[in-house]
Amino acid sequence: MEIIKMNRQNSTDINKANRPFEIIGKIKPTFYDGKWTYTEELYENPYVKKYPSDFDCDPYIDNPDKAVFFAYSDIECVGQIVLKKDWNKYAFIEDLCVAKSVRGQGTGTSLIQTAIKWAKESDLKGLALETQDNNLLACRFYAKCGFVIGSVNNMFYKNFNIDEFAVFWYLKF
Repeated sequence: MEIIKMNRQNSTDINKANRPFEIIGKIKPTFYDGKWTYTEELYENPYVKKYPSDFDCDPYIDNPDKAVFFAYSDIECVGQIVLKKDWNKYAFIEDLCVAKSVRGQGTGTSLIQTAIKWAKESDLKGLALETQDNNLLACRFYAKCGFVIGSVNNMFYKNFNIDEFAVFWYLKF
């Protein structure tokens, strides 16, 4: 596998790795004594979800405050991570996706390691991201990578009549 920063030549690979993923359950966060913990609730009937794939690449190309990295297996784009410098000295991960065919094989971890390198080179103090409480597989992945919950927002998706909480994860260097 090879990780390459997005440029004008490979920008057509944006969202090629964006594939449906399984929702098998959710986390149930609890804040107690200044620390977040969570339990898991598995769904009896898992379902599949896919995020929209509309993305404007131009603001990310040759921008020192933003970056997209692609993961390639042979010549196929199998993963991507979208980053931006945030006001709070974190690199915010706007998107991370891995093609179903290579999930569980280290692609996501390699993309996180690339994000850490980019953030450190940009003099940032950590990584941050947001995902939904019902994206249990993603929550497990972020926890495995060393991220911790920094906050939970139960109003974030209410205007869309979605019963999901936004979970903000942080990895401080």
